[in-house]
Amino acid sequence: MQDACALALTKWPAEGVPSSPRGWLIGVARHKALDRLRREARRVRLEAVAVRDWPGTADEPCGEAGTVAAADDELALIFMCCHPALDPEARIALTLRCVCGLATADIAAAFVVPEPTLAQRLVRAKRKVRQAGIRLKPPDRDDLQRRLATVLRVIYLVYTQGHMAAAGPDLVRGALCEQAIRLARALAALIPGEPEVAGLLALLLITDARRAARTSDAGGLVPLGSQDRGRWDAAEIAEGAALLEQALTAGRPGPYQLHAAIAACHVQPETDWREIAALYSELARYEPTAVTEANRAVAVAMAEGPAAGLAILDSLGTRLARWPQFHIARAELLRMTGRTGEAITAFRRALDLPLPHPERTFLQKRITELRDARDG
Repeated sequence: MQDACALALTKWPAEGVPSSPRGWLIGVARHKALDRLRREARRVRLEAVAVRDWPGTADEPCGEAGTVAAADDELALIFMCCHPALDPEARIALTLRCVCGLATADIAAAFVVPEPTLAQRLVRAKRKVRQAGIRLKPPDRDDLQRRLATVLRVIYLVYTQGHMAAAGPDLVRGALCEQAIRLARALAALIPGEPEVAGLLALLLITDARRAARTSDAGGLVPLGSQDRGRWDAAEIAEGAALLEQALTAGRPGPYQLHAAIAACHVQPETDWREIAALYSELARYEPTAVTEANRAVAVAMAEGPAAGLAILDSLGTRLARWPQFHIARAELLRMTGRTGEAITAFRRALDLPLPHPERTFLQKRITELRDARDG
């Protein structure tokens, strides 16, 4: 129905409003739904054929332990789609869309880019696969390592879109969280002893342990500091901590081990914000992005005061203008420094962007509280 309404906004001004707008919308929506069902039916069939027809070799038959063909079917398809001939961002986006089933809007939110920009990346990636005749087939053992970083990123982004929905009625999409954890477990079984794989699984488990406490019984957002720790999953935290310790002993640090270490700090009885800030500084060596720097800014604010964090956020300029969490973090630090009017403006900028309904409700309540405190 959303697609039908979007088409109406394009066609009706140019061609005129139909005599029965309601009937037109229902008919177009029905055709689009049928088209989507047909595409999904073909995708499932083609994936099944791909799984069935994976080639083997004399010394590495299809299904041998330690090969992609022996792994989780979806994980095997992810490895196939993460082809090194494609640009890294394009291969990640294409895999998230075509294998993991994420919507284009969700992938755009993960990359912090406009949806049309992401859609064009997908079109270009598909065109390159077609025109260059790239054959998507299971990688051999040597090629596994070359594709591993991309596969890790795909699984991580699937989880982040489940942990914090880009939009919609729910804050958390549990099915995506569980999908990512399942894929991470399959990857750990496929490549045992790889510290970054263990680090990713540790990160997902430690973070997911808080899932039940992140929303109220009514579905509202509950900030980390207000969560009932009794609702955290102690078994997941313990398993994640053990995996993190195992990964760190290998002496080969990487971004997912650092992410996991940060997550572990958040589940300690007392949060060591200086340690978290230091971990984000180290993470910036592997992921020198504005998002990493924004997260470090929040940790610095908690350790050294809001003014220090604001200075870092303000230095990022407009690079994160499309990321609502940037505006939310800035609003909270402005609120802590007593700059109420600027905080309200920053919260409103976040509300101008896609957000899940529980977070939108939380921010609207924040604005009301700030306005009442200022006017009272």
